[in-house]
Amino acid sequence: MIDRQRATEVVAFWRESGPESWFRKDEMFDDSFRSRFGDLHMAAAKRQCDHWADDAEGALALMILLDQFPRNCFRGSGHMYATDPLARHFARRAVADGHDMATDAPIRVFFYLPFSHSETLADHDTPLARSTALGGDYLKHAIGHRDIVARFGRFPHRNFILGRESTEQELAFLEAGGFSG
Repeated sequence: MIDRQRATEVVAFWRESGPESWFRKDEMFDDSFRSRFGDLHMAAAKRQCDHWADDAEGALALMILLDQFPRNCFRGSGHMYATDPLARHFARRAVADGHDMATDAPIRVFFYLPFSHSETLADHDTPLARSTALGGDYLKHAIGHRDIVARFGRFPHRNFILGRESTEQELAFLEAGGFSG
């Protein structure tokens, strides 16, 4: 088991980085994130941090390590999505336990992103309902993610990375600008 204090370090780093770093491609940020918390991402993926899910801050750290870390630190590889099911598992538990509501906005959105990143349409109900309270771009992005999965049954921009064949409709969507998030 990994010391719970490490969860506090993850959340502090994420808060300090702020929205200007969270959703932007930035190699320096990604390198810093990777060097500081790569070991914790792997530990969380191996279920060595499960006990963190018992409180809001620990659960948030799991969301960051299992959902956001791979998107930043494994860009362009299938590992970007490898821990998505585990992130959703902990997100479901966190929302059921009310950990999201015990967390301030805008960082609360990270409890909902594992659902928005799912290619299962029903998973998108949670971010739509919960992001309404956050408003602004968060709700807009939740709707955008849901609409793509409703239309294609998956995220076409993942096809190449995951070795999936794209349909003609998906290719047209991607060529028209599609979704690159």
